[in-house]
Amino acid sequence: MTSRPRRALGAALARGWLLVLLLLAWEAAARRAQDLYFPPPTRIVRTMRELWWSGPPSRLWLSDLAVDDFVPSVSHLLLGWALAGVAGIVVGVGVGLSRVAFHLADPVLQFGRAVPPPTLIPFFMVAFGLGTSMQLAAIVFGVVWPVLLNTADGVRSVEPLQLDSARVFGLGGWARLRYVVLPAAAPRIFAGLRVALGFALILMVIAELMGSGEGIGSRLNAAEREFRPDRLWAGIVLLGAVGCVLNALFLLVERRVLAWHRGARRTIT
Repeated sequence: MTSRPRRALGAALARGWLLVLLLLAWEAAARRAQDLYFPPPTRIVRTMRELWWSGPPSRLWLSDLAVDDFVPSVSHLLLGWALAGVAGIVVGVGVGLSRVAFHLADPVLQFGRAVPPPTLIPFFMVAFGLGTSMQLAAIVFGVVWPVLLNTADGVRSVEPLQLDSARVFGLGGWARLRYVVLPAAAPRIFAGLRVALGFALILMVIAELMGSGEGIGSRLNAAEREFRPDRLWAGIVLLGAVGCVLNALFLLVERRVLAWHRGARRTIT
């Protein structure tokens, strides 16, 4: 085994031992309690396999139920997050570039951020009806704020010396935005996008719980109606796994896109 795989294996063991210990403790406690509402992890995993991973190998073992649950939930989550990301970056750049616009818009932005998004879901249900439009509206409204505010703060934190140097070298407004402002604000923009991704998962589930006939949230509703705690726990564990996978993929993209930023910081230090 070469040094790189050995280091990767060592890092995985160092980071995963606590999770394994917690799972073993959960298994032992659940088997001892024999409580219907507190199933052991082995039973939860078996239920997850029966529900979602009992399909043919040609389809990565995904069952028909997995396709029906995963596709709408993940597509709504990613689409709402992407729409909020684009809107937040565009508006955040505009607000951050103008001191007057920032001072005028900041009270409104702070108020919008303070409104709990779940409280507006009944309004979205009336305005858009049950379905995709309502879910997207709830996700976009709830996750746009961290992207918008982080982008505005990142743009406002650009060093004036950098902007003055760009003007001296003859860079116009769009060129300064592309080559100076956005790269300087990129770390904060990515921080906002990462926070927004976690919010998007939460709001996707809430929207599906309150008014959807499809997706993982609707599967949780069905488990409650059918009095199946094992399926309820299976959905909860699945949502946690989806969140971990999305966060890991986002970090991979962030590390690649912002590799120049880490290199520049190492050079400075």
